Amino acid sequence: MSDITMETARPPESGPRGTPARGRYLLGLVTGAVVLLLAGCSSSGNSAPTSTSTSAPTTSTAAGATTSTAGAPSTTAAGPTPVYEVRTGTVPGLGKVLVDGQGFTLYLFVPDKQSGQSTCYSACAQAWPPLLLPAGTTVPPVGKGVVPSLLGTTKRSDGTTQITYNKWPLYLWVSDSEPGQATGQGLNNLGGLWYVLSPQGKEITTTP
Repeated sequence: MSDITMETARPPESGPRGTPARGRYLLGLVTGAVVLLLAGCSSSGNSAPTSTSTSAPTTSTAAGATTSTAGAPSTTAAGPTPVYEVRTGTVPGLGKVLVDGQGFTLYLFVPDKQSGQSTCYSACAQAWPPLLLPAGTTVPPVGKGVVPSLLGTTKRSDGTTQITYNKWPLYLWVSDSEPGQATGQGLNNLGGLWYVLSPQGKEITTTP
């Protein structure tokens, strides 16, 4: 009798590691969905957020703008007026008097006796600073309203050069804090009387 080989029934085809074909199919669908989902998230996450930049406000200066010069020394067409210039100014109650290049009142010292020589030194010269020419300058500048022939100079004992007017050595007074003041007028201070001068070189003895 011939041997009859009976073929045993095969189990359904299986995928890797015994996964049924149907399961493999479903697994493929799920995997594809996950891949698509991740791709969508990645695309959304990589988009840089739109930002709005705000420019800082800028300021501009109009062409031709000028800078305030309040308090600056007086000037002429030739440039700044030298401090040591003798000119005329007005003091209330005294009228026209001699002033320096910044407008501060100038004084004579009666003990100088219109001799062209100063007698004011040490403590006197600290309270009543002499009007000096700068080193290297020999001729005082002629300011507005003065008589040029009345301007002169005198040598002091310390070698500096003091300006004179009508042979009166000229001085400032430390207590005058601004142009137009003459708080030293008529003072009997540090050895003698102090007076302002007229444009003609005469002492003015009026009390303002």
